[in-house]
Amino acid sequence: MLAWHGTPHLDIGFDRMAELFASYLDHFGFVQRPFALTPDTDFLYWSDAHKGAYAMLQYGLASHAPITLLTGEIGAGKTLLLQYFVDGLDDDVTLSLVTNTRPGTRDILQWLLPELANQSTGDEQTFQRVREYFVNEYNEGRRVLLIIDEAQNLSMEALEELRMLTNINIGKEDVLQLVLVGQPELRDMVRRPRLVQFAQRVAANYHLPLMDPATVGAYIAHRLRVAGGRAGVFSRQAAEVVADATGGVPRLINQLCDLSLTYAYAEGDVMVRAATVQAVLDDGVYFGGAVAAD
Repeated sequence: MLAWHGTPHLDIGFDRMAELFASYLDHFGFVQRPFALTPDTDFLYWSDAHKGAYAMLQYGLASHAPITLLTGEIGAGKTLLLQYFVDGLDDDVTLSLVTNTRPGTRDILQWLLPELANQSTGDEQTFQRVREYFVNEYNEGRRVLLIIDEAQNLSMEALEELRMLTNINIGKEDVLQLVLVGQPELRDMVRRPRLVQFAQRVAANYHLPLMDPATVGAYIAHRLRVAGGRAGVFSRQAAEVVADATGGVPRLINQLCDLSLTYAYAEGDVMVRAATVQAVLDDGVYFGGAVAAD
């Protein structure tokens, strides 16, 4: 069996380490990697916080809330939850999903009607085209839902323009619903006096917190089971070290757990123990500097 530990632990070399990532599946009985970084709704863990956030998204949609706000720290799982929400939308919802946020009135209108990008119409004509689009969708029995991820990148001018769009209505019916997803600073922006009218149209909001140690342990066990393995592959003490090192950030938990499984496999262990996780941290192959910055 290949020895891993020593000074330093990475005597094995990074090329061989990459091979181990692909080899530990059979060793632990997994059918897929439990801690891959690519978002996969099959692995979505329904913590109390995630249940609350999803319920708020559903409430905002069902109640025709003009603006719904979902915030959370970097890597807290907002995008995965949003993906699950989008996958469950009915056919009577016309969705515009924006992930490459850029401030500016004209850009915002183009998110709703991409064909406007190649036209030289003035702002009034462009706004009228968008209004006609809303009315047409309404007459066809559909409502327009504009979801903007990473919305903290928007300027206050862009947020104000969005508020003006949510004011468009047919009789008593709003024809546009807006969901903004972003980092905590988005909440700070919305609370500024300059955006008081915007804040008054936020009818549903939720802040997704980071995981506490108990939730981290349950999250790890959940992903192990979904991947086809045993929930006990990580010892309780190992999960506690992971929770402490990652600050409860799911994305960082995935990184550290994936490395820890690789280390355990290299040693021929069938369980990841606290010492295994600590070896990963001591070797410096896990970069958790983002925890403090988040």
